[in-house]
Amino acid sequence: MCGIIAYSGQRKALPILVAGLRRLEYRGYDSAGIALHRRGRFATWRAAGKLSQLEARLPAQSGAKCGMGHTRWATHGEATDSNAHPHHSPDGRIAIIHNGIIENATALRGALQADGAVFNSETDSEILAHLVAMHPADSLRDSVRLALRQVQGTYGLVVMDASRPGELVAARNGSPVIIGVGEREMFITSDANAILTHTREVVHLEDGELATVQARIFSIATMDESMISRPPVTLDHSPEALSRDGYDHYMLKEIEEQPEAIARTLGGRLDRQFGTAHLGGLNLSARELRDIRRVRFLGCGSAYYAGISGANMIESLARLPAASEPAAEFRYRNPVIENDTLYIAVSQSGETFDTLAAIREVRSRGGRVLGICNVVGSSIAREVDGGVFMHVGPEISVASTKAFSGMLACFMLLALQLGRIRDISPQRGDELVEAIGELPGLIRNALGESPRIREIAARYHGASSAFYIGRTDAYPVALEGAQKLKEISYVHAEAYPASELKHGPLALIDPDTPTLVVLPDNDLLDKSLSSLQEIRARRGPVIAVTNSGREDIHSLADDVICSPPCHPLLHPLVMNVGLQLFAYHTAVLMGRDVDQPRNLAKSVTVE
Repeated sequence: MCGIIAYSGQRKALPILVAGLRRLEYRGYDSAGIALHRRGRFATWRAAGKLSQLEARLPAQSGAKCGMGHTRWATHGEATDSNAHPHHSPDGRIAIIHNGIIENATALRGALQADGAVFNSETDSEILAHLVAMHPADSLRDSVRLALRQVQGTYGLVVMDASRPGELVAARNGSPVIIGVGEREMFITSDANAILTHTREVVHLEDGELATVQARIFSIATMDESMISRPPVTLDHSPEALSRDGYDHYMLKEIEEQPEAIARTLGGRLDRQFGTAHLGGLNLSARELRDIRRVRFLGCGSAYYAGISGANMIESLARLPAASEPAAEFRYRNPVIENDTLYIAVSQSGETFDTLAAIREVRSRGGRVLGICNVVGSSIAREVDGGVFMHVGPEISVASTKAFSGMLACFMLLALQLGRIRDISPQRGDELVEAIGELPGLIRNALGESPRIREIAARYHGASSAFYIGRTDAYPVALEGAQKLKEISYVHAEAYPASELKHGPLALIDPDTPTLVVLPDNDLLDKSLSSLQEIRARRGPVIAVTNSGREDIHSLADDVICSPPCHPLLHPLVMNVGLQLFAYHTAVLMGRDVDQPRNLAKSVTVE
């Protein structure tokens, strides 16, 4: 969740570090800091709050050509100047920045204090600086290795030694660390977006590895001192993809990008000749796919909600039992892992810690795990047995929009491929291929409702709570809609299956609490309208979200968010667009920080 950027090279480090921290802001943070290494000592600046608070304290310029910067999301200790990174050893010789959590921090701190150590922060991270300084060795990497042998927990770590100019040591266990390889310069970061303007050549550290990095060279070793040879790989997106392109917010840009993003997700994967889809990255033959007896999606937040929709698609088209589970809870309930179950881990960033932990639990018990994510080279992409990249492009806003849609598009393709192997006729396959191919145009039509949706949001943005309801495949749309509203507007929002409304939540309906009712044009429309009537009978305001042209919907609802008619398989993705826009416009009208909502981070890399 925190951000790391470090540099060693021929250029002045300070502007590179500040620009890198700017690129990392979207991940979420509450303090920031920079340490520069020059003439055998460190100069360090730290500040709680936004990066502008730190920039106000920085010098206009510095000749230092090596340094590191950090954005912190508070875990141990509040968001204060003293808790911000970098942290130093008592003698000032060692400086560190750290992502992750040291699980035995209390015991380590107690032992160090018993030996007379004095700490300047409440963080678990400062302990690492003390430990590295306590282990003098022939190399800084050896000092870091010896220190880390005492540590339990997760870390993405960068260390500098004042006596070793131009040298950085990085280490990884459960938190991403990436080396950027430039021309006579090197970078270390937790997120490749931070260095794209300088290089697209990167090397990913694996868990249990350490790297020594200098301006012209890097080397990698394991904790048992075995050397690793790993050539750089080239990233597949450009720095231009990270700009706002004139939009007020990244979130709006990413909502508007969805037609092109979904076209990339579908590109080359629909087989019109045989009425099916081909997801080559699954690494499973048709015979192996036929042997699957059930499917389990594992994800967190929006990825979990997307998985519910994906499970509906799998059951409908492939006639396989399917379900979605919160990855964070999965491994703690001693799950039954079956050989004929296909587990699918879902994550935008590919670095979500809880999802990674669920993957490792399944694999440790002999299960087979596929991944669906957006970031090539991410931890999940490297640890699963196969999978699918969404290819929706970088997503900068904390609230997921185009990546959520990309997940649903991938699930449609998977459901179609499994369905054609198991149950679907060629004729129905042709129909589904044709329908899925229309997605980009349908999304573009849905985006055309934005001005009307803003008018609706203006009527309700003063509400303190909202309900979202939907039946069957509309329920995960309601869940995601409520998630978006609460994330970026801070309005309390809850989602329920429409059939559950009368089993308790109806008690909370009142004239000040709007309910958004998701009403796809399907066989359950009349039943869903009954739920709408129950709300109206209690004088609750109703916003209908529908792709049906029935006049009674417009007469019964106070307002209507219209979605273009489409094949039922496409309902969740297409109808979700209107709810994304409703949340966005509500948050803007309330003056919220849309791209960086409070307390949240883009990539949750701690437990």
